[in-house]
Amino acid sequence: MPQQPELISPPIAVSPAPVVGSAAGPVSLNGSLSGLANPAEASPSKHPAQRIPRWLERTELFLRVLLRMYIGLAVCIAPWWRMFWDQNPLFLRYPAVSSFLALGAVRGLVSGLGLLNLWIAFQDAVRHRDG
Repeated sequence: MPQQPELISPPIAVSPAPVVGSAAGPVSLNGSLSGLANPAEASPSKHPAQRIPRWLERTELFLRVLLRMYIGLAVCIAPWWRMFWDQNPLFLRYPAVSSFLALGAVRGLVSGLGLLNLWIAFQDAVRHRDG
């Protein structure tokens, strides 16, 4: 399922209940509105769908790609950064977790997730470049 923004805004819902003091008037015994010359006036008006501005779509795409690239780089580099990974107080509190996270395969797996995030950001930028 693609994670693309909606291109049109949803129509505004209109309440089916008559407003007190409106021109609709009271309801007669047979269920029709009395005081209306045209029954089409009782139906809610349809608002045309509004398109999202192009500049807003571009800004959202830019920010999404920028955030994904930043997170991807951070996750890719973090396992190999000694100050963050080996001397992390959260990891040092639990020695079993610390010894598991020190394995090269675990570091590689976390770096792979960072590379995957970078790849998704790159694909998103290239796919939407032409519009």
